[in-house]
Amino acid sequence: MQMEFPITPDPDDITRERGRMLFARETEFLKGVVAMSGLPPADRIEVCFAGRSNVGKSSLINALTGRKNLARASNTPGRTQEINFFTAQDSHYLVDLPGYGFANAPVAVVEKWQALLKKYLSGRPSLRRAFVLIDHRHGIKKVDQDILKLLDSSAVTFQCVVTKADKVKEVDRDPILKQIRTALSKHPAAYPEIIVTSSEKGWGIETLRSTIATLV
Repeated sequence: MQMEFPITPDPDDITRERGRMLFARETEFLKGVVAMSGLPPADRIEVCFAGRSNVGKSSLINALTGRKNLARASNTPGRTQEINFFTAQDSHYLVDLPGYGFANAPVAVVEKWQALLKKYLSGRPSLRRAFVLIDHRHGIKKVDQDILKLLDSSAVTFQCVVTKADKVKEVDRDPILKQIRTALSKHPAAYPEIIVTSSEKGWGIETLRSTIATLV
């Protein structure tokens, strides 16, 4: 019997090349947005990266684009306080969303980030997929469930990207993946495959590139 939410297989040569070409030119930071009025035109394919604070979004975007300092990585939760837009070629936006959950910021500031996040996810017509990052060490937590429910209600297809896989012992990986699969099965907007990554080791990066490059 086929496993529910299997790990996305490695791309074939053609798909891998499409992913490589999408990121062959330097990905550029476009702008940081603090209100819906500041969003760029919805004139290209758009994917966003969501995850609780310190899950490794910045590190993953840096690995994906091949640039060490494109997205600012930090050990301080809540550093990303804007919706940050990056351009890949002339065809794609990559969007780094504010970390949700615990943030080292005043409550009023955190609430403002969350309100902006909800408006963006609910009202962006060019958004093709949200990649929800889950730390392989911890699996899906309650704070992740909140964003998954929001994506369900917004009818935004989301795909789980497991981060920091190199930080988990091989014997512990399957039980955590089982917990993630069980949680995802309750969400109708969940894309039925999981991408497992390590920004440090480069695991899954070609697969993620290829996935983005083949969205239409």
